Amino acid sequence: MGPKTRILDATMLVFRRHGFRRSSIEQVAEAAGLTRQALYHHFESKEALFRAVIERVHESAIAAEETAVAEAETAGGNLGDILAAGMTARMSTMIASLDGSPHLEELYSEHLVHARDLYQTYAARYAERMVATIARIVRKQQLALPQGLSPVEFARLVEMSIYAAKSQYPAMQPADAFLKDMAIMVRTLCAGALPKSEKPPVKKAAPPRKPTRRTAGGQP
Repeated sequence: MGPKTRILDATMLVFRRHGFRRSSIEQVAEAAGLTRQALYHHFESKEALFRAVIERVHESAIAAEETAVAEAETAGGNLGDILAAGMTARMSTMIASLDGSPHLEELYSEHLVHARDLYQTYAARYAERMVATIARIVRKQQLALPQGLSPVEFARLVEMSIYAAKSQYPAMQPADAFLKDMAIMVRTLCAGALPKSEKPPVKKAAPPRKPTRRTAGGQP
């Protein structure tokens, strides 16, 4: 294990135990078995350490999502199975990174203060991957998305299911209930994606009736 990996492991441990505000460079250095000067050789501040562990969590979440999507797709899952598996793996990885910490709400709020740009960058990456997955599965399985939505529009709705679940579980706790409800919403959205051959035909409006000509006596 290299020094940077050891430092990031120690940083995550310290932040989980003490939160962001009460953590210090000295605590991280001690947990990593390094001097303060040695730690500064890799990271210039507590904020830089915080950003590094956030980036690490997001990269791990992306890798977990990719693996879960690939496994569900290989197993022959439908669109709902595949997207639910990917999103569950992504969120499970994030939850596990702070599992058991009494400072979840503080760490999340500080994350938006000190790393909002990272939050926005990874939100865009998650969205891009979601669109690519939906487009691939729709093409491969010859599906028609509900309401004629495009992969981009449908991906936006799927991502919104995370925020809907978070509205009920702000700290994503209890994790099992949060993940279950999120997966249910994803599968419900995807239930409207049917094979093109099974989509009900669109009924054409009946042509307007031509007015009949009437005689002077009022009879046709």
